[in-house]
Amino acid sequence: MADPQTALRQLPAVTTVLATREAEALVERHGRQATTDAIRKALHDLRQTYLPSGGSALGRERAPSPSDVAGSAARLLDTLSTLRPVFNLTGTVLHTNLGRALLADAAIEAAVAAMRHPVALEYDLDTGTRGERDDHVRSLLRELTGAEDATVVNNNAAAVLLCLNTFALRREAVVSRGELIEIGGAFRMPDIMARAGADMIEVGTTNRTHAADYRDALNARTGLVLKVHTSNYRIQGFTAEVGARELAAIADAAGVPLMNDLGSGSLVDLSMHGLAREPTVREAVREGARLVTFSGDKLLGGPQAGFIVGDRALIGEINRNPLKRALRVDKVRLAAIEATLNLYRDPDRLASRLPTLRALSRTSGEIHAQALRLRSAMAERIGDAFTVEVADCFSQIGSGALPLDTLASAALSIRPHGSQSALDGLAASLRRLSRPIVGRVADGALLFDLRCLDDADEPAFLAALSERNADRP
Repeated sequence: MADPQTALRQLPAVTTVLATREAEALVERHGRQATTDAIRKALHDLRQTYLPSGGSALGRERAPSPSDVAGSAARLLDTLSTLRPVFNLTGTVLHTNLGRALLADAAIEAAVAAMRHPVALEYDLDTGTRGERDDHVRSLLRELTGAEDATVVNNNAAAVLLCLNTFALRREAVVSRGELIEIGGAFRMPDIMARAGADMIEVGTTNRTHAADYRDALNARTGLVLKVHTSNYRIQGFTAEVGARELAAIADAAGVPLMNDLGSGSLVDLSMHGLAREPTVREAVREGARLVTFSGDKLLGGPQAGFIVGDRALIGEINRNPLKRALRVDKVRLAAIEATLNLYRDPDRLASRLPTLRALSRTSGEIHAQALRLRSAMAERIGDAFTVEVADCFSQIGSGALPLDTLASAALSIRPHGSQSALDGLAASLRRLSRPIVGRVADGALLFDLRCLDDADEPAFLAALSERNADRP
């Protein structure tokens, strides 16, 4: 066994590492002080590895070179950024904790251009006077939904809040008990109604609500009737609800607007792409809701946003609410929204250009072939302590959309030869990579569902796996 002090002397000096080409690139990117600190940390970590082993850790083919240490420093510097790209192999396409929808190339290019240059955000180029930022997406939303007018805020929760505050402040908002949803992060519809200043009037029961329940609740203090799409759960069995068309007629007869919150919302018929059917925004408008709210970063596949479409007069009132300014979107997001909506004008190519729809519509056969292609490379990179097999699995859409529907998929299934702790350790090590790989553990195996791994991302995925081996003694 090597003497620990002899082993430690084989480690390169900080100045030697700084002289490498790799370190020079780090200095250019991060600065000399940050790079030097990272190199010192990398060397410290190596010393902590070798000392307990009595130097035996240096019994591998060679001691770490200056370039090896610079590579370790680069990975340390990468991990300083906590908001960094990951491989989403969880099987949940619209994973809220992983940022939901990936943007289309057109949206990314538009956002970059808006960041790089001044844009006519609130400037009318025809008249040379002040313009409205909503104008950049208003005509697109009208075309795609059939609504008279439209506005946009920073997410759908904000859209709901703004509508309630505009029309039900110190007034009553009527809603079915079966639609008082809670979504992620303990966001509850009753809470948002209270914050909006509305008095919530619950009608019906959890499983059954009838037209008479709404009619009996309407009075001079009613500000609006609210219908909420229960996108993240289903009540089945002995149930009854009032459809949007009938409810719109009841609200109109009472002289109050019906607001239909679609949650995720969709601008196209998803059944055309092999998915379960969801009500589209155009259908909600056609059924008579005078206000319809929906998200931009879920099924629509764009950046985080909340859309409100409906009657021109009501949208005008919403835009005059002082809260609208507090909830508006910036130029970067607005540019990405405009580019995403433009893709919907070409439905024949939508699935190939919109990452969310492309991932959702991949066939299980296509994904299974990809898993077979990657299995050997994965097994080679994670080592002999594990077995890697191709397994059938089911993906979820995520973000509360189509909660009862799953998509047939395929995964790389990794099982340890030893204890479960080895699998936990592997999963943890993959989450520590400069681009972490995130899967899910089920039935004693680590599953990497490949639905969200584009073929073009395979080289980067394999490179990330190889990076894990680079730091192992």
